[in-house]
Amino acid sequence: MKPTRVRPRRSTRQSVLDAAAVVLAESPGASMGAVATAAGIGRATLYRHFLSREALIKELSLEAIRACDAACEPVFRKPKEARRALREMLAALVSVGDRFHFLTAESGSTTDPEVVAETDRQAAEMVAFVEHAKEEGLFDAGLPTRWIADTISSVVWTAWAAVADGSLTPAAAADLAFRTVISGLANDD
Repeated sequence: MKPTRVRPRRSTRQSVLDAAAVVLAESPGASMGAVATAAGIGRATLYRHFLSREALIKELSLEAIRACDAACEPVFRKPKEARRALREMLAALVSVGDRFHFLTAESGSTTDPEVVAETDRQAAEMVAFVEHAKEEGLFDAGLPTRWIADTISSVVWTAWAAVADGSLTPAAAADLAFRTVISGLANDD
């Protein structure tokens, strides 16, 4: 007799986060009741895991940050030329955007100190990458580093929006993001 495979059960908390990501992506103003229904639980159970909508959004924001970190980790594990790293980083970031793009509409997601600290850390990492890329000659040295970093971030958000509305595939959005960054910020020399 073959042993049956047991699937690991997702925690209720993770099921809520998964359901919330889908519900809020489809309807950013959705209620906690809609999230509970999508997760297949009652509102009381939802509120045992997340005391408020703000707490849920905070956890989704932190999950998005962790997903971006995890997606980019393999890109920067081994040193490589900045142009190749940029292309791979953009593809990695676009690949996780479908789940978290809705957070752009959540103003509360940027006020929590823990979320702000993690967002600031990611921004500092982007600045460090841009500085390295400028030293390597990829980006125009006359452009402010922060301008380049913020432009890259904006292009990623634009790519996420295009994937979310179905106008581009993730691969096409990543390619356009790369072309846009290189066309607008690259060193012309």
